[in-house]
Amino acid sequence: MNGKSEPPNVAIVGRPNVGKSALFNRLAGRQIAIVHDQPGITRDRISALCTRGGKPFTLWDTGGVGGAGESELIAHVEGAVKTAVRDSDVLLFVVDAKQGLSPIDEELARMLRRSRKPVVVAVNKIDHEKHESLESDFASLGFDDTFPISAAHGRGISELLEAIVDLLPDKQEQDRPLPSRSDVLQTAIIGRPNAGKSSIINSLLRSERAIVSALPGTTRDAVDISYERDGEQFLFIDTAGMRARSKHSTSVEVFSVMRAERSIRRADLCVLIVDVTAGVTGQDKKIAALIQKARKASIVIINKFDLVKPKRGARTAVDEIVETTRERLFFLDYAPVLVASALTGEHVDKLFRLIAKVKRAAQSRIGTGVLNRLMQGATAANPPPMISGRRLKLFYATQASGEQDRQLQTPEFVLFVNDPKLLGETYRRYLEARIREVEPYPGLPIILTARPRKETRPK
Repeated sequence: MNGKSEPPNVAIVGRPNVGKSALFNRLAGRQIAIVHDQPGITRDRISALCTRGGKPFTLWDTGGVGGAGESELIAHVEGAVKTAVRDSDVLLFVVDAKQGLSPIDEELARMLRRSRKPVVVAVNKIDHEKHESLESDFASLGFDDTFPISAAHGRGISELLEAIVDLLPDKQEQDRPLPSRSDVLQTAIIGRPNAGKSSIINSLLRSERAIVSALPGTTRDAVDISYERDGEQFLFIDTAGMRARSKHSTSVEVFSVMRAERSIRRADLCVLIVDVTAGVTGQDKKIAALIQKARKASIVIINKFDLVKPKRGARTAVDEIVETTRERLFFLDYAPVLVASALTGEHVDKLFRLIAKVKRAAQSRIGTGVLNRLMQGATAANPPPMISGRRLKLFYATQASGEQDRQLQTPEFVLFVNDPKLLGETYRRYLEARIREVEPYPGLPIILTARPRKETRPK
């Protein structure tokens, strides 16, 4: 359903491998959905804001209806399509001109007619004028707005887009400015396959927008999900499960991990989901290292606590789980840890409090005077070690202003020293710990940048 701050919704539906994801990418104007010739690649609902037609709308790409293989997922995918149909203002029905009309197309057409929503039919894969006669094969579906297109080559897209825009509801809120992605906190949900990433998102949103299945690897795309809570906009990125590269069974899985790694880089905040029944694995550590290397704000959720929750001494059990997790995920020692259950919903809502806490911390600054007294005291109490007969000298320190267009400002401190090479990793961590004694910066990495400066001597 559309809120006052949301544009209309347009859902792309169709059977597997007709080119829905290619059309989605074409209309969105960027590569978001994975495009592959293997049927059924898109299983989740993926969304993007489309502004090409002059009247913005949210475009949804759904999992293909029907198809062979992985029968356990078909019911979930069909459910996602039905939800998209229910929540959309216009339905974009994609069919394959080269394969022709199929029984699945006819069944889906009946389903779309029952919705009583405006339907635009895109007859895809008409890559050349000589193929346009294939459009007539789909006249029996009974829809007025039918357009021959080629999502791969861009043929007929302008006419298709014009038809979609004409069917969009006229709402006063359409004239209101929409929040850009730079105005919304982008939170990537990261973790191993089957750790419960999509379940956590469903629990947060209290809906079934992401497909939940016991099969690992259900989410292959990075799925952007917009959400508004108490007037505040969020963008959750539900990423493909990340597994060791040696265990990838298909090129699609390799591509998915690459997409997940890119999601970490573009996110403002990364939420690492850990399965409490499996404990912190080597792959969890690798993911934590990726988040740390990207210098991203982070939160850790220990999921599936309902499976191990004791009847007595629950507080002690939680403390032990948190302590063990922190020890094994030492890469992210700055990240708050939340013990929760996506299945029961226990403590999941606390994630929003932690996000707010991290956002507040990102606005905190340490005055230059306070910072320099702190650094002087730190070096006096524990002088830097000798390296190749030389010792680090710290002349001056200041907190950098940061990038103004980022939602979360990672605290960065510039240290002017005699030689940046003399600032070793151990001493760097020591100075960071002293800074956190004054300002904890929960969920945020601290960046110490050393710059050379000559020592000024009194005349």
